Amino acid sequence: MTGPAEPPAEDLSRLAELHGVATSYQPSPDRTVAASATAVVRALAALGVDAGGPGAVRAALAARERELRERLLPPTVVCWGGGTPGALAALPAGTRLRVETEQGEVRADARGLPPGVHRLTATAPDGRTAAAHLIAAPPRLPALRGRSYGLLVQLYSLLSRRSWGMGDLGDLGELTAWAGRALGAGFVQVNPLHAAVPGTPTDPSPYRPSSRRFPDPVHLRIEDVPEFAYVTDPDRVRSLLERAGRLRAAVLEKGELIDRDAVWELKRQALETVAEVPLGPGRRAAYRDFLAEQGQALEDHATWCALAEAHGPDWHRWPGGLRDPRSEEVARARSELAHRVDFHRRLAWLTDAQLTAAQRAAREAGMPVGVVHDLAVGVHPGGADAWAQQEFFAAGMSVGAPPDAFNARGQDWGLPPWRPDRLAASGYAPFRSLLRALFRYAGALRIDHVMGLFRLWWVPQGHPPTEGTYVRYDAEAMLAVLVLEASRAGAVVIGEDLGTVEPGVRERLRERGVLGTSVLWFERDWEGDGRPLPPDRWRADCLATATTHDLPPTAARLTGEHVELRHGLGLLTRPLREERAEAAADTAEWLELLARLGLLHGPGGAGTSSEEAGIQAVHRFLLRTPARMVGVWLPDGVGDRRPQNLPGTWDQYPNWRLPVADAGGRPMTLEELADSPRLRALMEAVRAAAGRPGGDPAGDGPAP
Repeated sequence: MTGPAEPPAEDLSRLAELHGVATSYQPSPDRTVAASATAVVRALAALGVDAGGPGAVRAALAARERELRERLLPPTVVCWGGGTPGALAALPAGTRLRVETEQGEVRADARGLPPGVHRLTATAPDGRTAAAHLIAAPPRLPALRGRSYGLLVQLYSLLSRRSWGMGDLGDLGELTAWAGRALGAGFVQVNPLHAAVPGTPTDPSPYRPSSRRFPDPVHLRIEDVPEFAYVTDPDRVRSLLERAGRLRAAVLEKGELIDRDAVWELKRQALETVAEVPLGPGRRAAYRDFLAEQGQALEDHATWCALAEAHGPDWHRWPGGLRDPRSEEVARARSELAHRVDFHRRLAWLTDAQLTAAQRAAREAGMPVGVVHDLAVGVHPGGADAWAQQEFFAAGMSVGAPPDAFNARGQDWGLPPWRPDRLAASGYAPFRSLLRALFRYAGALRIDHVMGLFRLWWVPQGHPPTEGTYVRYDAEAMLAVLVLEASRAGAVVIGEDLGTVEPGVRERLRERGVLGTSVLWFERDWEGDGRPLPPDRWRADCLATATTHDLPPTAARLTGEHVELRHGLGLLTRPLREERAEAAADTAEWLELLARLGLLHGPGGAGTSSEEAGIQAVHRFLLRTPARMVGVWLPDGVGDRRPQNLPGTWDQYPNWRLPVADAGGRPMTLEELADSPRLRALMEAVRAAAGRPGGDPAGDGPAP
């Protein structure tokens, strides 16, 4: 028996192209790789296009070509800076326009529109009509005034003497207030604080959340919830605080890992106790305003949380009627679980308030940017967003990365991708809602894998990542939404653009005022001799750092300890001797450049070690570049050697569960960090380098 005949390659290729699905990709400029035909067909199926045989392909191709030929407008049109969108210039002569603006005006043309997402209707002379969303965005985000330096930290790893076993939003407020006032820092960047998928054990990675739209209440500082002061059971309060102290001591004094599940279990009990305290009239009014403002999105999120308590954290395994958020069964369950739904709505409100307070503390401390939040690239397939927004996700697909020089097997991140067609049809409503939520309390937003605004590698479920293909998004529309919402919030946007980047992407991001990300060890003259890139050849529109949460801390890089760590875990693909030699040669080239620039022997105090001097020199170097933002990995300030996450490991290494520690591995509290002579010396070196003559590439005004 034979299977169905394969569709003609040229027809399938043309059909795929018209739907933004790639049939090949280029891992390097001189090499083109054909995408798996299975991946192409499965990607088209996830977009609602049947390409299962020659006849289906021909029919789908004819339908798509007819649709594109006959339509007047695409579903979403972009207008930059009040100009005329290109899509309108292509309309037949005599076409009448009607624009209903976000502000309630009705206009007869699309010129000079105020920023917003408007409704556009076109009526052609032959009677055809079309409706579209019209995104009117400023031409670019304003540039940062001057330059800014700040700290990078994984919030859970930053424990104070008041934390309940992991860093919280009270700690974030303290850190921003101290860093702004005492160190002159302009920002603090943290990991994604999105809501996690509940369960034991919870996935500790902040990059596989249940929801990106709502934050995780595990980050709440319980004592800062106003109602906590009015709990009437003193024995209950004392018990909670004693248990919190034991969780804190286990990490800080006994060397145990951060136990997010234990922290959440204790905080959940505390918050349920707090929920029994009636809200005062003013608080009750504020809560009602929050509910009205958040609307259906919060209702869905809280409903999912309540249902997950009853049926488990993967909605695919719930009873059939509960899998549809708009079903009668869900409406009935929401009513039956009204108490739990309200509990989770209230947690979102409390967390939003503390996030806002942290950003307010940063601004009051003089930070021009404040808290930089991190937007993960996607969400868990079983979580709240994937349940509530099912129509926007591509069924049977996962986001990942194709094979490259560093990973021959490719990557599958287990995150369902958004459907570009459904996003466009909605005027990018889910993306707009997500950004507005984050910009409520963010001075800047780092977008993980910012290349995903342009295209994503889709992997069919059940297939290895080598058998995936790229699917393209309307980057013009995605960027317009991003610029629109960030400009409304007065926020900076940083795109994580490390690794393989499609030609033209960085240029388009820079054109719209989106900063990139530059990490010292990767900045080499790849088109020339491959040696470390001198500071004057770095790009200005970026956040420059020495390391990230996925890379070795600077002390480990300088000593080569990161090679030994990977060797001990069986992660090396070459003999240890070769890996050591390559790492040592890489570090030696950088140290040679630092010495040649006179940075390696700068002021550091009589007791400064060669390692500490090297870390200071690395950061002085970053301040020699024209980068508008320079970030210091907080653990680098005290010589911590352990990465927070070691890619390629799961149980072999305690990813996302380590507190900030000193050079000997002893956990340090926030209070100890603030008193650390080593950290202060590093930040003084950074401050001095930032203030040196000619060290500010932008002067006092906005950059061009």
